[in-house]
Amino acid sequence: MGGHAPGGRPAPGPRPLSDPPVVRVVPDVPAITRRFDYTVPEALSPAGPLRPGTRVRVALHGRRVGAWVVDQAPDPPPGVELAPLLSVSGLGPPPAVVGLAEWAAWRWAGPVASFLRTASPPRIVTGLPAAPAPGSWSLAERPAPAGGHHHPRLADVGSARPTVVRLPPDADLLPLLADVVEDARRSARGPVLVLAPSLAGAERLAGRLADRGVPVARSADQWARAAAGWPVVVGARAAAWAPLPGLGAAVVLDAHDEAYREERAPTFDAGAVVAERAARAGAPCLWVSPCPTAVQLAQADLWVPPRDLERRGWPALTVVDRRSADPRSGLYSEELVRAVSDSLDRSAGPTSPYVCVINRTGRARLLACAGCGELTRCEHCGRPVEQVVAEPAPAGRAGEAGEGPAGRLVCRHCGAERPVVCAGCGRTRLKALRVGVSRVREELEALFGRPVGEVSGPAAEVPAAAVLVGTEAVLHRVRRAAGVAFLDFDQHLLAARFVAHEEALGLVARAARLVGGRARGAGRVLVQTRLPDHPVLAAAVHGDPGRLAGPERALRAELDLPPASALALVTGQQAAELAQALAAGPAGLEVAALGEGRWLVRAPDHRRLCDGLAAADRPRRVRVEVDPVSL
Repeated sequence: MGGHAPGGRPAPGPRPLSDPPVVRVVPDVPAITRRFDYTVPEALSPAGPLRPGTRVRVALHGRRVGAWVVDQAPDPPPGVELAPLLSVSGLGPPPAVVGLAEWAAWRWAGPVASFLRTASPPRIVTGLPAAPAPGSWSLAERPAPAGGHHHPRLADVGSARPTVVRLPPDADLLPLLADVVEDARRSARGPVLVLAPSLAGAERLAGRLADRGVPVARSADQWARAAAGWPVVVGARAAAWAPLPGLGAAVVLDAHDEAYREERAPTFDAGAVVAERAARAGAPCLWVSPCPTAVQLAQADLWVPPRDLERRGWPALTVVDRRSADPRSGLYSEELVRAVSDSLDRSAGPTSPYVCVINRTGRARLLACAGCGELTRCEHCGRPVEQVVAEPAPAGRAGEAGEGPAGRLVCRHCGAERPVVCAGCGRTRLKALRVGVSRVREELEALFGRPVGEVSGPAAEVPAAAVLVGTEAVLHRVRRAAGVAFLDFDQHLLAARFVAHEEALGLVARAARLVGGRARGAGRVLVQTRLPDHPVLAAAVHGDPGRLAGPERALRAELDLPPASALALVTGQQAAELAQALAAGPAGLEVAALGEGRWLVRAPDHRRLCDGLAAADRPRRVRVEVDPVSL
């Protein structure tokens, strides 16, 4: 059996067939990255050559495994006898998606088999249904934008780069989708691919389109319909690999949402996959988001609605400054107590509860001055710092080590250090800020004398209570709320992720979906913080994400973080070996040790980064995370 070790780029076009034909396959074994050549028995290809993406069974190392055909192969060298394919299992991803998987394997430094598996049907498919004819359907009702929101038309959107459509969080997205679907139908562009952050959201969206007469294929369980060319395909993250035979337009809703990022390696981003797919097909791609990320703004064109319309789509925000609060009040300011009491007096009921958000596990250990309450932050990058206790002094020299407070304040983000001194008042005694969801629920029940429900996970049942408390997961489990309060917003602003500011604004946008925007005069969002002048809060108060985009872009450029650079995080038992190989490789990548078996790889752009990762001899016990969000 002959083998072929591919590069990171998509393979060249089909080669002339030999007799018997020879195909190159990728085994469905992620640990094996080589490609292998097999002959195709005449009985397995009665209608002609097997197309790229076809699922087959092969004999490999003494066992039968699944595989995908990815290319035609040249004749083997003289004296080499190739093994035949064992069987054809059924249909797989179309050739365009196979090429996309080759690109993604290079872009996110992972095995192509992982992407082909995501793009394949969950069950064997041997035939496709007939797709609806273009003239057999039309929109029964074309909804008008609620509140006067505007959006771009496909004719005004280019295909070379994605277009970020910055609609406010309270905007109804159905009019935009209806216009995209109708424009694609009238111009015979081809199928429309729509992504939503969650399966539940995708189902609701598909139902709303189907109610208006649009034939919709749900990517989660209707793979054959998508492959047959259904006019609209709707799904969540995995739908980026839906087997559409062509692509007329692509829409990614809430493109900023971290749900589009696969947490397991390879850590691909569905929005980036859809943008690459649209660029290859020459189709427009819309990233719709109330608060696009700095990376998205650098990679796309920006479209914004009129200023007054955008502002009315953001919620009314109450910012509570807790720096000088009475310590005896704990987490519960007078403004919070008043807001919850007003909600209970209005008898909102369990269908629209008042929601309190507290990050139970926390993304950062927050420290504050015990005297003035000022948060301890890095003077260089503004991120939270932690107190590192100094080693005890040798016997007889305790006086030298005991001068002043023990230890130092260290920023894990940029490495800066300083003594344990408050930058606001100069005091040296700090206190840790930490609290849990269960404790908050008990205290709220005692404070208001009413049952309080707890939601602390994505699968937790939502209690029927007038007040709910939970982690940020509660924002995804409730459809409507009388009000939303972030009890300690600083845990989000100062989380140990360089995308923390963008994620914090995204949480406010998510809360806005629950309470509604200013135009509806519904509930309010209350934020308790010791950083009332933070750019995130300024952007939320004014309903203008641009107020965060400018400072965030400047900070990223100063720290050489994306989009100013391309990053990869290398971890694992043999991470040091790969890090040394990358540092000495021809790509000239910058490699830095982060401690605890972690290495950061930096390059000016993704081409140099991904080429370097693809060229390196990679040990098996290593995880490579391209585009990490936490360092």
